[in-house]
Amino acid sequence: MERSLKTLAKEAKMRMKRGFWQERKQRLEDERTYAKEQGINESKLELYFRDKVDAEIKGETPDEFYLKVKKLLLEEGEVSDAIGRLTDRAYYASLSYEEKQRYSLELSERYLRALERFKREYEFELRGRV
Repeated sequence: MERSLKTLAKEAKMRMKRGFWQERKQRLEDERTYAKEQGINESKLELYFRDKVDAEIKGETPDEFYLKVKKLLLEEGEVSDAIGRLTDRAYYASLSYEEKQRYSLELSERYLRALERFKREYEFELRGRV
């Protein structure tokens, strides 16, 4: 759903009224302090949080697949059979050989993207706090 310019302006005004930017600025300062203490690259941290605020403003939410991967990684770490654990067995059984190959490849690509995202989040948000 495409949002109109008027709607976007109203949302921006509400963010300003509710102190959205002051909160984000304070959080960034807190994270910057934490990054210095932990030896984390501050410029990477700033880019990460900028992207996170952009996603928050756009109303983006983590997809179900990413949440499954995150749960798996937090509970068990990187496992050798991650693709097998993430496979929808009923759907997989209904596919032809070629479709199974394509599904496995796509699932693997999605897993690698989710893993990379998790590692970024872990570096900047979760490490030492989980």
